[in-house]
Amino acid sequence: MELDISQHEQAQCAIKQQILTQQKVIATLAYVTLLGWLLAMMLYGHQKSEYVSFHLKQSLGLIITSALFSFLPLIGWGANLVLVIIWFICLVNAALGNVFKVPLLGNIFQRHLDFIQ
Repeated sequence: MELDISQHEQAQCAIKQQILTQQKVIATLAYVTLLGWLLAMMLYGHQKSEYVSFHLKQSLGLIITSALFSFLPLIGWGANLVLVIIWFICLVNAALGNVFKVPLLGNIFQRHLDFIQ
């Protein structure tokens, strides 16, 4: 009987690990261009989690901020270089299963992009 319980627990752990891996992939995909974000959003509809929701909001916020900065000559272009570094940090953290808020703007993204539940 103990063997059955142990096998059941192992199966549950394997399923949880698989779900976590799927969430990491979806969250990472959200940072790979706007097309990746759209695909991640579609996949998110099938597998909702706070972790994926967090990264979808951060990624969309970076996309919008980068688009707005691109209209500002010189200063905006320099700011976009900083955003590329932050984007890369967010991408790596999503792949590792970590949560990293964009400095200064991360809380704003989480609060105002609330249509992503």
